[in-house]
Amino acid sequence: MATNNSGKGIMIQLYGLRLSNYYSLIKALLIEKGLEFEEVKAPPTQDEENLIRTPMGKMPSIGVDGRYMSESLAIAAYLDRLQPQPALLPSDPFEAGKVVELICHIKLDVELVARRCLPEAFFGQTVSDETKETTKADLTKGMKAVQRLMVCDPYAAGAELTLADFYTFFSFGLASGIVKAIYNEDLLDGHGNIQALMAKLAEHPSIAQVEADKAEG
Repeated sequence: MATNNSGKGIMIQLYGLRLSNYYSLIKALLIEKGLEFEEVKAPPTQDEENLIRTPMGKMPSIGVDGRYMSESLAIAAYLDRLQPQPALLPSDPFEAGKVVELICHIKLDVELVARRCLPEAFFGQTVSDETKETTKADLTKGMKAVQRLMVCDPYAAGAELTLADFYTFFSFGLASGIVKAIYNEDLLDGHGNIQALMAKLAEHPSIAQVEADKAEG
């Protein structure tokens, strides 16, 4: 249950599948915030019913009293305002912006780049050698960019757990799996601070619960 009246009495439907890293991220945020929710299996399709909830047909989306929202960052912003505690963005406006900046670089410069090879890594399709080469080069640049912003003291953006930590865990989790499958390399090799943070976050209660649920199927 929510810890204050902001989200009390609201039941949120979480649409998608547990295999989606962003579905898992939003589920972890819902647990972290103590909000009531129910999981609704909804694969990514172009069916009209799904497009009403998520215009590109992607996962996840949420439903709240017959209204819908997609895109993880938008949903995360909504949840942080619906249930302000525990706060996952700093109260200082500039520091809050730095958290979002880090999230954007993790998403756009690492995870989205790695996703170019997702079809071959996990779905038995073929990705061209040219794509693999450019992906590897761009991932190197992306990791350098993220490393410049990562604080890891002890959390991604500093002393307190923030939204950036959830993106760190679930985005690097997927990207690392792709890199291992395609290149047989460790994406986080040479980034010991991020490796240590990933291990720390794996033990965080809301994240650990999501991972345990995922393992059960």
